[in-house]
Amino acid sequence: MIDRSRCIFGNEISEKTYKKACQSKEKYIKKFGDDSDKEYYVSLKKNPVLGDDFSLIDVMLPSDQKEDDSFDLEKGIILGNIRMGFGHYRISIAMASAAHALGYTPYWMDLNSFEQTTCTKIIAHQNKLYSLGSRLSKNGLFNKYVWEPLNYEGFKALSYNAIDQKNAELMAPVYRHIPKTMPVIATHVWGAQAAVHAGMKNVVNAIPDNWPMALHYAEGSLHLVQTKNAYNGYKILNGMDKKHVLKPLPDEALQYVGHYIDHELVAHIEEDCKKRINRKKEKKAMRFLLTIGGAGAQREIFEAIIKALLPYIKRKEVVLYINVGDYKKVWKKMKKSIPSMKAFVVEHDNDFNETREFAKKALTDEIEGIHGFYHENIFEAVYTTNLLMRSCDVLVTKPSELAFYPVPKLFIKRVGKHEMWGAIHSAEIGDGTLECRDIDHTLQMIDMFLHNDHYLEDMCHNIIHNKELGIYDGAYKAVEYAIKMKGE
Repeated sequence: MIDRSRCIFGNEISEKTYKKACQSKEKYIKKFGDDSDKEYYVSLKKNPVLGDDFSLIDVMLPSDQKEDDSFDLEKGIILGNIRMGFGHYRISIAMASAAHALGYTPYWMDLNSFEQTTCTKIIAHQNKLYSLGSRLSKNGLFNKYVWEPLNYEGFKALSYNAIDQKNAELMAPVYRHIPKTMPVIATHVWGAQAAVHAGMKNVVNAIPDNWPMALHYAEGSLHLVQTKNAYNGYKILNGMDKKHVLKPLPDEALQYVGHYIDHELVAHIEEDCKKRINRKKEKKAMRFLLTIGGAGAQREIFEAIIKALLPYIKRKEVVLYINVGDYKKVWKKMKKSIPSMKAFVVEHDNDFNETREFAKKALTDEIEGIHGFYHENIFEAVYTTNLLMRSCDVLVTKPSELAFYPVPKLFIKRVGKHEMWGAIHSAEIGDGTLECRDIDHTLQMIDMFLHNDHYLEDMCHNIIHNKELGIYDGAYKAVEYAIKMKGE
């Protein structure tokens, strides 16, 4: 195993930082154990939610069986991911959709689902800390002095990557019995780092953010980015060692591909945008999709939106979709906080088949009221937003991974300063608003969508133009690069 914490893309790491990285690894070994010598055999099972949609297969481990020879070595692609919020799952689902559309077989490998392994124990621990930070970020002082600096500058530092690389050595055993020539598309850097440490030969590292951070480097993999801004920043390791000029990435280590978007969303862009324009021109009810993920840290903003829109909902001028994912407590608190919404609410409660039927019906039929969606299963929780996206007019979201999706977007306040750049990029290509950092500006944008005759239509035309430019083709290109690497 190459020690990737001493030197990163030709940039030497200080002895002080290297010792800190080794200490971090030892701390995790002491806390969770070292299973580097264990044999984690795998078994394969059709994904119960998206198996029929994308031929998606779950990689399960540990398994009692000694070997599994049922991987499709010709057409198979491993999707290495973790659950940390919904974002990395959503990007992996986009990759699965694109792989299936191009004739390949996606294998779902969630490094946060193997409870007996040191790998999962480390990730679960980190995820718990990140979720706590997200919740605490509602406190202005904590957000200003701890959370935003960590997400913006802390994760940016090359020294952070050196520490992460050393910790990721403990995640490598989960890949031990994956055929080494199978392509891997990782939608979180730990999936890429662990794969490289395990000796996987063809690893694609799909970087999610538009703010370049050394956190996302996995030397030995092909790094993909969604924007030109990210390409330039990652290429020269911009600002990753304060004011020092660093050695750049070699050309073969980095590619711009565009946004990671599901095939079924890209394929229907023109059709769906035309329907949005027609609804606006015909003065039909405008449909807002509110997505609430993570710890529900922005519940107060969504409650303000709902209260402001209730008169319009009563007059059947607005329809709300509210997806709370798998956070039912958030939905209960919201209903309790706004008792006047009860008369208009239709609940879609943990019945994914019914949710699918509603989403299909909404593409062609008139609808009204407030539709609340909750699903216990994470695949259902995440994919519900994708299903509803096609029939909505405006997606209301923080500028996370959803900032890159081809639907008109209203951006509410970020959670972590790195997300700011997702909204900036979206505003620049014309498919989303600026980030609204308080409730007053959020409601101003709601009013713009409702009462301006051209604002929504302009976004729809921009989305169609962006498709012509290939801006939403990133998932297809990620699959193509993964297959090309295997062929070389």
